[in-house]
Amino acid sequence: MALDTPGWKFFEKHLQFFFDKDVDGLLASDYTDDASCISYDFAIQGKEGLKGLFTAYLEMMGDMKLTSVDHWRETEDSILVEATMDTSRAGERKVYDVFVMRDGKITHHFTGLRA
Repeated sequence: MALDTPGWKFFEKHLQFFFDKDVDGLLASDYTDDASCISYDFAIQGKEGLKGLFTAYLEMMGDMKLTSVDHWRETEDSILVEATMDTSRAGERKVYDVFVMRDGKITHHFTGLRA
């Protein structure tokens, strides 16, 4: 899937930070200072908490490769995506993400992960 939209370009850049394991770059580029990440298992707010979350996530997943984007929707200030990732430590995983954005950065990130 290759789209030439602002949301798709943001998503490609966002993923590249994960592929490069660059948590500091990810946070500086893509998240507001007071951003939150929420799942059924946790609710974290602020860049310090997000740094710990994404560092642990990368440790758990290992190297990652996007294998498919199964559902996609974007608006001017949001992105909804369901994708399949192949990971070196956790195998194939479905990821579900909703990004609510302000001025090109994520303010609220709702997320889910399934085997």
